[in-house]
This record gives sequence, C-alpha cells and structure tokens, in this order.
Amino acid sequence: MSILKNSIVAISLLFITTGAIANEKPTRDIAQEEKNKTLVVNFYNDFFNKHQISKAINSLTEDYKQHNPYVPDGREAVVTYFSKFFKEHPQSSAQIIRTAVDGDLVWLHVHSKENEKDLGKAVLDIFRVKDGKIVEHWDIIQNVPATAANSNTMF
Repeated sequence: MSILKNSIVAISLLFITTGAIANEKPTRDIAQEEKNKTLVVNFYNDFFNKHQISKAINSLTEDYKQHNPYVPDGREAVVTYFSKFFKEHPQSSAQIIRTAVDGDLVWLHVHSKENEKDLGKAVLDIFRVKDGKIVEHWDIIQNVPATAANSNTMF
C-alpha cells in the first residue's frame, strides 16, 4: 500500500510542478522592446517617407533576411530594389497607423501610397531585431479598394 501511496504523491507533485512551469511567462524587457520599436519606426520613416536610404540602411544587418518574395535578401539588395522604386515613385509615402512590439518582433500597420491620388495599400510589416539592428522582415499587403462591402476602414 505504501508504494501506491508514494506513487500517488509523486504523480500529484509532477502535475503540480508541470502546471506551474506551463503557467510561467517569460519576463519581458520593456525598455529593450521600446528600443526595438524606436529603431524600426525611425528606420521606416527615414527609408519609406524621407527616402534617406543611405541613413536608413545602417539599421539593417548586411545579411538582412527578407520574406517578401519580390525583394531579395541582403542590405545591398534592399538598397538596389528601393532606389529604383523611389525613382519611379518619388511621392511615395508610408503612414504608420499603429505599432506593437513583443520581444524582438516589431509590428507596423501602415497605409502605403505611391502618390497623393493613390488609394494605397494596407500593410502589416513585421521586423525582427537583434543586437540593435533589423535582421529580418515579413509583410502582408492588401490593396485599398475604391468601395467596400462594409463601412469599416482598413485603418
């Protein structure tokens, strides 16, 4: 009977310990998250709104990884791609509507336009930051339609 009692006690302790571990949340470094967000927002404004490519690219690592299938990997590839884009669309802008950050990931909800008359695109950009540099990027892009099936905005 003592073996059964010891087994029940051991199993109970295992469940209690496992539950406590599963409920633990990693400690967030809010100050670092704010630095990450500031880095990304400053990069975005310098790059996409001011078109200050040479200043902005210092925020990217040389081996910057790009998940947009139309833009190659690497800092120099981004410079080449967007230099051409900015020449073709000198009035392009990207208004940051909202931001969010969690650890090393920074999200931007953006209204991107090629010019004043353009309805634009709703963009969700996600950046990963490491050691004070942007190392990786994902995006989701959706055209803003002239008419919508509801009265909600995309922003």
